[in-house]
Amino acid sequence: MNKSVSSAERDAFRSRWGFKLACIGSAVGMGNIWMFPSRVSAYGAVFLIPYILFVALIASTGVIGEMAFGRAAGGGPIVAFGEAARRRSGSSRWGEAFGLIPVAGSLAMAIGYTVVVGWLLKYAVDALTGAWLSNRGVEAFDAAFSTTASAWGNTPWQTVAIVIAMAVMALGVAGGIEKANKVMMPLFFCLFLGLAVYIATLPGAVAGYRYIFLMDPAGLLDPMVWVYALGQAFFSLSVAGNGTLIYGSYLSSDADVPASARTVALFDTVAAMLAALVIIPAMATAGETLDRSGPGLLFIFLPNLFREMPGGQVIMAVFFVAALFAGMTSLINLYEAPIATLQEKLRLSRTAAVAVIGVVGLAASLVIQGIVSQWMDVCSIYACPIGALLAGVFFFWIYGKEDCLAQVNLARRHPLGNWFYPLAKYGFCGVTVIVLVMGAVKGGIG
Repeated sequence: MNKSVSSAERDAFRSRWGFKLACIGSAVGMGNIWMFPSRVSAYGAVFLIPYILFVALIASTGVIGEMAFGRAAGGGPIVAFGEAARRRSGSSRWGEAFGLIPVAGSLAMAIGYTVVVGWLLKYAVDALTGAWLSNRGVEAFDAAFSTTASAWGNTPWQTVAIVIAMAVMALGVAGGIEKANKVMMPLFFCLFLGLAVYIATLPGAVAGYRYIFLMDPAGLLDPMVWVYALGQAFFSLSVAGNGTLIYGSYLSSDADVPASARTVALFDTVAAMLAALVIIPAMATAGETLDRSGPGLLFIFLPNLFREMPGGQVIMAVFFVAALFAGMTSLINLYEAPIATLQEKLRLSRTAAVAVIGVVGLAASLVIQGIVSQWMDVCSIYACPIGALLAGVFFFWIYGKEDCLAQVNLARRHPLGNWFYPLAKYGFCGVTVIVLVMGAVKGGIG
């Protein structure tokens, strides 16, 4: 394949675990923390059955496909789609045009996520300094978050957040992204594991575990269990034709892609379960059930709950620092596709590309502060599944079966079975269509 930048010129991950941790960092995000626990609480342990099934399906098809597609192309979505189009028709232009869609979607998601990471940074700093010790009741936290989430109310925090993200990215893939994920992801898991152990020792926590471990098989008859499990698995694994694909483009040819995809799926699921093991029992200690999700849960109800616990300031600080790590690693991944695109298509240096995208991201994120919820809804409902569908179609339908399988099985001792290609071609692409349609009909299923 004719790659846009030679191997000698292009940055890359230096270790397989560095790549895996970066992909885990891109997948582990707010969906694991503020959505998964509420789904488990609402539907019980039965929710885990379709969720794990869909995680297995998407990880063994879409995640593998995006990693392998990126590595094969040696570039982001525009390069990869263009190469697939060239192989099919002799012209790469129409493929490159389609490749702009997931790149634009990644930038749009990153802009919205910048606001959220700004919130996380503010709350982590406030928790560490004890700024909330005087807050009393949900109303006080509601008022504080309303101020933060208002137009221009989060300006200094998201400015600092994007500066940190861009500083990491300016150091490159190996020197910045890989090293940052090697620090933040292990700390994230250690901090959440510590919280889960501590919460388990509190009176009343046992009542929360019934939502996680007690199963009513009749719940499987509820179609919404399956719908929400599909949405949760899809968005949690970060398949959108951009982030996983661009990280795959930095992967060496001697890495086992299917094994890497399994590792990412496993740790993403572990992260979601850890969040459930912290948040659901924590609510139970106060005699409450988890009937809320999203920013309201994370920035209003949980801080109020943690404040009332023994050692509340420490718990709150650990929680928000861990959440900040998850948010920051996802933010870095979202910005990487547009940055790489400027490097590939405009031949900008890494520093120049980071500076351009940083300025665009900061300016746009400051403007949308007051409408970030609506902004993120549009991105998740349309941009993510459309990007994933395009990546699936270009790799599994247009790229060619033999070349697709050769890239997927590169460096494997035992090639994937005959089940893989039809399941990826029809199953994964079909799932993305379902997610897109159901999201548009219901206003979001993630």
